[in-house]
Amino acid sequence: MRIRATVAAVSGALALSAFVVPGAHAADSSSYRTDVAKVREAAHAASGKSAYTGSTGAVDGVPYDLDVTFSNIKVNGGKAIAVGISNHVTVPVTYTLNHGAGVDITADDFLNGPYLYKGSFDTPDNMLFGNNPGTCTATSATAASCKAVIDIYPAEGELLNSDAGAWKAAGLAIAYNGEDPADENIDLSKVGVADQGGFTSPNVQRYSKLTVNAAPEPVKKGKTVTVTGKLSRANWEDNAYHGYTGQSVQLQFRKKSSSTYTTVKTIKTDGSGNLKTTTKATVDGYFRYSFVGTSTTPAVKAAGDYVDVR
Repeated sequence: MRIRATVAAVSGALALSAFVVPGAHAADSSSYRTDVAKVREAAHAASGKSAYTGSTGAVDGVPYDLDVTFSNIKVNGGKAIAVGISNHVTVPVTYTLNHGAGVDITADDFLNGPYLYKGSFDTPDNMLFGNNPGTCTATSATAASCKAVIDIYPAEGELLNSDAGAWKAAGLAIAYNGEDPADENIDLSKVGVADQGGFTSPNVQRYSKLTVNAAPEPVKKGKTVTVTGKLSRANWEDNAYHGYTGQSVQLQFRKKSSSTYTTVKTIKTDGSGNLKTTTKATVDGYFRYSFVGTSTTPAVKAAGDYVDVR
């Protein structure tokens, strides 16, 4: 689900000016992703109005401020989220939900869950939700320990290349109180919303690949070995892998009798992401390239290519 936030004024029925559900997910059996994004936008469109910022209720079709807060949101165990061009990526999230005594978190139409957003909280460039709400276990009368999954489908247009890098996490809770989110005449004044952003999230990165080939093989001791390869990364806009240009990559070697690689030299990828360098053959062993990664692209190591030195 890709959401470009051009927030429209909302009154009564939900209005949404920039909400896109690409690909097969528009027909998902659970409409959680679609419904919560609509209600979130309705709430943010009304932010700054006394009806929303107050906690005692709402008027004029504006959601009221639900007495729920989030804490301890941890996304993907703190590890960067690498996304390729086709595979469904599931991102585990754990968090704590705190609520007022008057909020029934066990109600069938009370839903909550985390999401990721790019850019500002009020007008994000993009948001990523899960297919389903989180599941919570009460730890006290007003707190619960929760877990959820954020689902990412790169092949369905959910990400642009510019989305790679820093994101933030948020928690969203909605109490529908008997209202049907699919009803275009939903009475938003009866719907409670709590939306809290600014939590730390690991970077969302464009999945990387790295190859290596050392030749000739076998080679005479003291002769030159030419090591070629290519560093590429996912392009989320055309669903293909393209060379990552101008990046420093280490050529590494380990002896046949060793389990440890050492760096021979560092070179840069060319305008197509290709790598090429030479070194002297001294002993049987494995050559590989190693890339340390950037904020937008994960680290990657090529599988070692064996060279028989005679």
